[in-house]
Formats: sequence, structure tokens, C-alpha cells
Amino acid sequence: MSEASAPHAADRRELTGAQRNAVAELLRVSPVADELGHRFVRAGHELHLVGGSVRDALLGRLGDDLDFCTDAHPDETLRIIKGWAESIWETGREFGTIGAQRDGLRLEITTFRAESYDQVTRNPVVVYGTNLTEDLRRRDFTINAMAVSLPEHRFTDPHGGLDDLSAKVIRTPADPHESFGDDPLRMLRAARFAAQLRFAVHPDVHAAMSRMAADLDRITAERIRDEFTKLLCGADPITGLRLLVDTGLAERFLPELTGLKLEIDEHAQHKDVYEHTLTVVENAVSFEEDGCDFILRMAALMHDVGKPATKAVGPDGRVSFHHHEVVGARLTKARMKALRYPKDITAKVTALVALHLRFYGYGRGEWTDSAVRRYVADAGDLLPRLHKLTRSDCTTRNRRKAAQLGADYDALEDRIARIAAEEDLARVRPDLDGNAIMELLGVPPGPVVGRAWKHLKEQRLEHGPLDRDAAEAELLRWARAEGLID
Repeated sequence: MSEASAPHAADRRELTGAQRNAVAELLRVSPVADELGHRFVRAGHELHLVGGSVRDALLGRLGDDLDFCTDAHPDETLRIIKGWAESIWETGREFGTIGAQRDGLRLEITTFRAESYDQVTRNPVVVYGTNLTEDLRRRDFTINAMAVSLPEHRFTDPHGGLDDLSAKVIRTPADPHESFGDDPLRMLRAARFAAQLRFAVHPDVHAAMSRMAADLDRITAERIRDEFTKLLCGADPITGLRLLVDTGLAERFLPELTGLKLEIDEHAQHKDVYEHTLTVVENAVSFEEDGCDFILRMAALMHDVGKPATKAVGPDGRVSFHHHEVVGARLTKARMKALRYPKDITAKVTALVALHLRFYGYGRGEWTDSAVRRYVADAGDLLPRLHKLTRSDCTTRNRRKAAQLGADYDALEDRIARIAAEEDLARVRPDLDGNAIMELLGVPPGPVVGRAWKHLKEQRLEHGPLDRDAAEAELLRWARAEGLID
């Protein structure tokens, strides 16, 4: 383990485990990695497995994407791998990166870098470096600044990344102010790694994030979106979200989250909306069945963002947030648009925010079958997520109230299942289609057909399925009332 920092005595057992993980993972990929290493050495160049690949190998979770660095420039790299790689791509060539695939592994080979930044954007002025030590120092965090040289498997760790990995700490190789000044996105990456790995941020890094939060404004919305999505989909998103708020980073791109910290005064007590929201996100994660459901998590995060704008204190001192779901849906749509999320993803999250309060009141016995049909129709294919979001939103510490809410929602789901079995709720449509409407009314395609279709759908929701004769009679009644026929 040459050039590696010596492990502390208290860490020896855990570090040995990490090293065993690395050996097992590297043996899995070594046929390809070592072949590649030999090719570079024969051409008179170095090759090192670096960054997240080494970190993940030590954690026992190395995937099929491998990152390498080399002193060879892109043209030389292409010559070395030509005829050996099954496929090659050059999309990252301007930044010194050549991509390749071999035996199911995706390889990215990047020339040593020693770039500087213009301190205005995050775009580097690419300057090729000359050695591994310089390359590792420019990396974002010490846990990503370790290398395994190929093919000899020499381990290099000049910044104590192995110790930090053992201590579960996120620290920068250089001074954090210098590192974040070069690339402010690294501040958001620190929060993302905290969420993904369940690591703590070093106090010096935390302080620099707080002082330099405004520098995040230099970063494009798309890059912020991508890092934030990874954070929210992390194993522990709550840690990452708290870090964003505590350092002021959230205020730069998601101020609605910080805004949930409503003031609580002695005359108008109400639950802490911020803490409630984090609990709802945590609950939503527990309902996931197969990996991260970003739409559900984002809806849980945003479901109450309309409360600050709708907060009111009544004559009795009680706090209310009337129509906060409507305001929240509007704010959610605007924020996700600003972060450049795809329209379909934004629409689904926004719909869940708008619908999340619909269930409340069901337990009072006021819902008709018509109300249940509308609930299902309005949710559409989001219904399973709406079920999970509504259940996640129950965070009361009152056990009796929590049990009653749970029982009420159980009853609603049973009722939905019963009506669905009887009426095929998954396909709530009018009992006559457009062709039948045009034939019966003697009208061409146009707005009249659309109005008639909408009326019949309302009847379907209100009364359930109609047979053909009843549906035609209702259509004719409506058409006479509209003055369309005599």
C-alpha cells in the first residue's frame, strides 16, 4: 500500500474489511483492467483506476462503470485501445476523456488533469497534467482521490481517503474554499454523497459550504437538477436535505424547502412543517418497493410548500392553511420547470401535490360512490403513488388519531377495490364513444362532440355505468337542453 496514509490503530479491523472488499471487487474486473493496463505500459504510459471506482471497490459495491486516468493524451489513448475495445466513443474528448466498452464493462479513460477555473462558470480551462499526485489533488473529495495502478495493483492515497472512508467523513483534498471556488457544484455533491453513503461532512467543509453557498448561482440549472435528483434518491435523503437547508444551499435553488421553517409563536401553535415534511419523505421511502421512486419522493418533499403563503390565524388562535394544496401545486410546477425537469415528471409530481389532501374528510362518511370514482379518475395511473403519499402524510404522534386515519384509508382502498371490480374504474370513460355521439346527434367532428363526451363522462362518474339505451337517452336529453336538437 505504497504512498497510502497509515491506518489508525482503532481502524485496523474495519480497514482490513474494506481492503478485502476491494480485492474481491478488483478480481472481478481485473481481467479487463489488467489487460488495459498492460497495453498502456507497453505503449510507454501509465494507467490508474481512480475516483468512485476505487471508493466503491473498497465499499464492496463496484459496478460495471470503471474510471481510469493516464498520462496518455486522447489521441494516444485511441491508438492503444483501437482493435481491443468492442466499441469506442469520444463525446468527452474535449475534456480529455475517451470511452470504451469491453466484456460488459464501460470504461472511461481520462488524461491527467491540472485545469483551472475562471471563477465565473464551472467550466474548466482544460490543462493536461503530468502526474498522478497532481491529478488526485484536483478531485472533489478525499474518498474519491485514491488510485490503484495497473497492472501492478499499487494503491495510492496521498490525502487519507481510506481513513476518511473508514470514518465515514466527506473532506476535500485541498482547502475546501479553494475546491468549491474552482467548482461550486462540489458543495451540492458533498450533500449528495452524505445522502448516498450516509457519511458526515467534515466541519471545515460544512463551514465553507455555508460561506460560499451563493457561488452555486454560477452553476446551470441542469447540473443542479442532476445532483439534487441523486441526493433525493440517496439511501438517506433526510441527511442531505438537512445539509442543504443548514448551509443555505437550498435557498439558492429550492427556497420553498427553507420556507417551510415557519415561525411558531405562543398564540398560534402548529406543527413544525419543515420537520413534518422530512418525516413524510422518510415515510415515503419506506413505502417504496423496488428502488427509488423519484416522483413519490419529490411529491412528499413538495406537498406542503404552499403552507407559508396560505397561513392564517383564526379568531380562536387556530392556524389554518386553506387551499395550500392548490398553491403548492403551482409552486411545485414553477420550481421544477426552473430546474429543467421533464414536463411529464413535473406533471406527475404536481398532480400528486394537488391531490394529497383529497382523502381527508373521508372518515366523516361524506363520500358517495361518485366521490370515490372521481378520486380514482383524477389520480389515474398515479393512484398507487397517491395511496403511498397520503399514508406517508400521517405523522401525528396521537396513536388513536393515527390508527383512525389508517383504518379510514384501509376502508377507502377496500371501497375502491369493490367499485373497481364492479365497474372497471381503471377505464372510466363515457358509455358512448365519439362515433356513437356523432351518429346519434347527426353532427360532424368538432366542439359539440367534445362537450357531449364530457357530459357523458360526468354522468359515468356520478352514477356509474349506464346501459346503451340509458346512455343514449341521457345524451338526447342533454342535447335538447343545449338546444342542439328539437
